[in-house]
Amino acid sequence: MAELSNYLKKSRESLGLSQTFVSSKLGYSSPQFVSNWERGLSHPPVKSLKKIAKLYKLKDKELFDVYVVSYLNEVETDLRKKIQKIKG
Repeated sequence: MAELSNYLKKSRESLGLSQTFVSSKLGYSSPQFVSNWERGLSHPPVKSLKKIAKLYKLKDKELFDVYVVSYLNEVETDLRKKIQKIKG
């Protein structure tokens, strides 16, 4: 998820937007949601991607591609850990 978290943070900061502003525009009650995305603790819901792209002045496809790659890397890492546990 590192790719996505860094991408979101850099995109937001390049426009001078605060986490509070972004969370408000996306309908969240706390900037903690945005902070968690940027720290790689969670990722934005798929239904919010189009709004984020518009807010951050990104191409929808570019944000989607970063999201997918990041998600696939996360799944791969989790599966490798599970396989290692099985192997002992």
